[in-house]
Amino acid sequence: HSDLGEVAPEIKASERRAAVAIADLEWREMEGDDCEFRYGDGTNEAQDNDFPTVERSRLQEMLSLLGLETYQVQKLSLQDSLQISFDSMKNWAPQVPKDLPWNFLRKLQALNAEARNTTMVLDLLPDARPVEKESQMEEEIIYWDPADDIAADIYSFSELPTPDTPVNPLDLLCALLLSSDSFLQQEIVLKMSLCQFALPLVLPDSENHYHTFLLWAMRGIVRTWWSHLPRGVGSFREDSVVLSRTPTFAFVRMDVSSNSKSQLLNAILSPGHRQWDCFWHRDLNLGTNPREISDGLVEISWFFPSGREDLDIFPEPVAFLNLRGDIGSHWLQFKLLTEISSAVFILTDNISKKEYKLLYSMRESTTKYYFILSPYRGKRNTNLRFLNKLIPVLKIDHSHVLVKVSSTDSESFVKRIRAIIGNVARAPCRRVSVEDMAHAARKLGLKVDEDCEECQKAKDRMERITRKIKDSDAYRRDELRLQGDPWRKAAQVEKEFCQLQWAKDPPEKHRAELRRRLLELRMQQNGHDPTSGVQEFISGISSPSPGEKQYFLRWMEWGLARVAQPRLRQPPETLLTLRPKHGGAADLGEPLWPEPLGVEHFLREMGQFYEAESCLVEAGRLPAGQRRFAHFPGLASELLLTGLPLELIDGSTLSTPVRWVSGLLKELHVRLERRSRLVVLSALGVPGTGKSTLLNTMFGLRFATGKSWGPRGAFMQLITVAEGFSQDLGCDHILVIDSGGLIGGALTSAGDRFELEASLATLLMGLSNVTVVSLAETRDIPPAILHAFLRLEKTGHMPNYQFVYQNLHDMSASGPRPRDKRQLLDSPSDLSRAAAQMEKQGDGFRALAGLAFCDPEKQHIWHIPGLWHGAPPMAAVSLAYSEAIFELKRCLLENIRNGLSNQNKNIQQLIELVRRL
Repeated sequence: HSDLGEVAPEIKASERRAAVAIADLEWREMEGDDCEFRYGDGTNEAQDNDFPTVERSRLQEMLSLLGLETYQVQKLSLQDSLQISFDSMKNWAPQVPKDLPWNFLRKLQALNAEARNTTMVLDLLPDARPVEKESQMEEEIIYWDPADDIAADIYSFSELPTPDTPVNPLDLLCALLLSSDSFLQQEIVLKMSLCQFALPLVLPDSENHYHTFLLWAMRGIVRTWWSHLPRGVGSFREDSVVLSRTPTFAFVRMDVSSNSKSQLLNAILSPGHRQWDCFWHRDLNLGTNPREISDGLVEISWFFPSGREDLDIFPEPVAFLNLRGDIGSHWLQFKLLTEISSAVFILTDNISKKEYKLLYSMRESTTKYYFILSPYRGKRNTNLRFLNKLIPVLKIDHSHVLVKVSSTDSESFVKRIRAIIGNVARAPCRRVSVEDMAHAARKLGLKVDEDCEECQKAKDRMERITRKIKDSDAYRRDELRLQGDPWRKAAQVEKEFCQLQWAKDPPEKHRAELRRRLLELRMQQNGHDPTSGVQEFISGISSPSPGEKQYFLRWMEWGLARVAQPRLRQPPETLLTLRPKHGGAADLGEPLWPEPLGVEHFLREMGQFYEAESCLVEAGRLPAGQRRFAHFPGLASELLLTGLPLELIDGSTLSTPVRWVSGLLKELHVRLERRSRLVVLSALGVPGTGKSTLLNTMFGLRFATGKSWGPRGAFMQLITVAEGFSQDLGCDHILVIDSGGLIGGALTSAGDRFELEASLATLLMGLSNVTVVSLAETRDIPPAILHAFLRLEKTGHMPNYQFVYQNLHDMSASGPRPRDKRQLLDSPSDLSRAAAQMEKQGDGFRALAGLAFCDPEKQHIWHIPGLWHGAPPMAAVSLAYSEAIFELKRCLLENIRNGLSNQNKNIQQLIELVRRL
C-alpha cells in the first residue's frame, strides 16, 4: 500500500482498478463457492464479464438526462457558470431534468438553502402515469430480503429516472462535479460549506472504476471557531479545514438498516430543538428517490464551537463522515474510513456470515467500533451470535452495541451518541486533517484531485516564493522595492501635478519642479530589476497553460495567508480614522491598518515597474524600443478575464496608478475585440456593512470579505454577459467595483482625510453606471459619499443609485419599511449639512431624494434581512437574505436593460473617464 501511494497519481485507470481490487481482496478469505473476486466499486468479476456496459450506461444515461454529457471532455468552467443570461433575471423553477444543474448552480451562487431541492414544475398529460408513492419506493429500496440475490440484482439495475420523475439530489451533485473542472468544483464545495451542507469528500465514478478524493476542492474553506485555551482562557481561531486536525467519526450502513444515518447525524449536529438538515436524507423532499450514481459517495461535515454554552454540543471542532450505500459494496471507502476515524458507528439490522467475515478482517484496526441496531427488524438470535464473536475480535464490549428502540426516545438516544463522541474525543484518540485523509486515500489507490501535474507545478512555484518570507514587513522592504516610500512619494507628486492642471493660472516654475521631482523618483524606480520573488511570480502568471496559471494564483492566495498573518486584529471602525500627529495634519501616508501580504502586492510591483517605465518614455528619457515591462498589462488583463479581482485604487497610497490601469484596460479592449461594451457597477459603504458579501452573493464574485485586516484598496472584477443576452441587456460585460475599506463612517476632524475619502468616492461613483450604497443604519450615509453626490451633480453625471440597508443583526426583519425610506430621503441630517457646507452649497443643499433621482414609492431603497440563520459558526445563510439579494440583482439588471443606468460605455471611453476623474 505504501508503494501504491507513490505511483497512484501516474498509473492508468486499468492499473488503478487492479490496485483497488488487490486492496479489496484483503478481507475476502472465503472458501469454496463463497469465494468471489470483487472490485472496489462493488462489481464482481462475473458481473464485469457478463454485463460489461451496465454501469457505464447508468452514468452516461444520467449525464444525458441532465444535459451534461457534452461536458465530459471539455469540462464546465467557473466562468461558464457565472455568465449573465436571460435566466439571471428570472426566479424560475426547473421544468425538465436538464434545468436542474443550472438551477442548482444559480441557487448555490446565491447561497440559497433550497439549492438541493430537485422539484420540477411539470405539465402532466391527462394520460400520464402517476409517479409511484415514495413510501412504496422506500420499502423496495430498504427492506428487500438480503438473502435474495435475485432481488438485489433486479434492484441494482432498476430503471433510471425518466424526464417526468425527479432526480436524487446526491446524483445531481455527483453528475455535476464529474462534469466540472477543478475550479468550479472548488466553488461548488465552498458555497455548499457556506450553506452548511455536507460536503463531498470521496466522489464515486463507477464509469472509470476509480474514485476521487476531493482535497483541492476543499482548499478554499476557512472557518472560525471558539478555541478553549489552557487556564480557562479562550479566543476565536481561524484556520483552513484542510489543515486543522480534529477527532473524526464515521457513520456507515452494513447491509440494511431501518435507521437513517443522515437523520441521526443531523440530530447530533443540531443544537437544542433546531434541526439542521446538513446531510440530505430520505424524509426530506424527494429524499426517497433511489440513488443511481451516488452510492459510494463519502460526505464530510464539521461541528465548530461558538463559545456559547447553550449552543456548543462539543467543546472543540469535530468532523463527521457519512458513507452513502452499503459497506459491502464499497469496501475501499469503508477501509479508508476505518483508517482515518477516531470511531466508526455501524448501523445495521442484520449481521450475517458475510458481514461477520467483512468485520473480522478489520481485527488489526485500532479504530473503535460501535453498532446501532433496531430491535424490530433482522434476525435477533443470529445478530447476537455474531456480535458475541466480534466483541473480542474488535476489542469492544457490550457498551459498544446500541439499540434504537423507537422514534419516541430519539432525543435521549442522540444524547447518548453525543456522550460517546465526547468521551472518545476527550481521551487520546486519532486526530486527522483533510490532508492526512488524502494521504491515507493515496495509499489505498484512490485518485486525489490535487495530484495532477499542473496543480503540483503551481504549488512548487508558490513554495519557492513563500519559503523566503519570514517577516512580511521585511519581505516587502527587500523584495517589493518599488512600493512603500518611492511609490508613496511619486503618488503625492502626481496628485499635486494633477491639481495644477485644473488651476486657472498655475505657476510654471512650480509645474516644472513637480515634473523634475516625479522624473527623479521614476528614474530611481526604473533603476531596479524585479527581484527573484517577483520574477517567479511573473513566470507563474505567464504560464502558457491556463489551468496552471489559475492553480498558481489560488496557491499564492493560500500560501501568503499562511505565512503573512497580520499582527493586529481590531474592528475596522477603530482603525479607519487617522488622528492628527501632535496637533498637526493627518499623515495620509500612514497605513490605516496592518495590511496582510497578498497577491495584490506582487501585481502592484508589476504596476510600478510599468508606471516608472511609461513615465520615462513619455518624457523622452527612455527610448520606446528599450522597454522591458510593456507586456505586464497584458498579463494582468488575462487575470481579470479569468475572474481575479484587480486593484483599481492602490490600498497602500490610496491613489490610482493611471498609466497601469489605462494600459490594463487597453489590453482588455484588444482581447475582447468587438465585445467591449461595459456597464460599471460600484458598491460603496463603510467597512463591515456587508457590501462585499452582497456582491459575491449576487454575482458569484471573489471580493475579500469578513476580515477587518483585509486589503484596503478598491478592486474590480469582470462579469461576462452571454452573447445571446448582450444585445437585450445593452452591454457585453459588467465591471463590478468594490470600494473595500476606503470610505470611513464619520466626519472626522482631519480635513485632509475627509477630502481624500470624498475624492475616492467621487472617482468610483463617477466611473459608474450603477452605484449600490450599503448602509448599516438608515441614516448613516457616510459624509464622503454625500460630498461625492454634490460634486457629481455639478458635472451632470449621476449614476443610478440603489440604497441597501443591511440588517446585520436582526434576523426577523423581512422587507423595506416606508418610514425608513422617508427618514433617509427627506430632510438632510447634520452630517449631510456638514458635507454640503464643505462643498460651499449651504442652503442650496436639497433632499437626498432629489440628488439621487429617487422616487420614495419606487424600489430604490432595499432592506436586506440578516445574513445568518442561527448563530455562527454553525449558522447557515438565511433564505430571506438569499431571496432579497436575488430580487436586488433582478432589479439592477432590469434597470440596465431599460437604460436607467445612463449611457453604457465602451472600454476606450472608460479609459478616458479614469484619466479625467
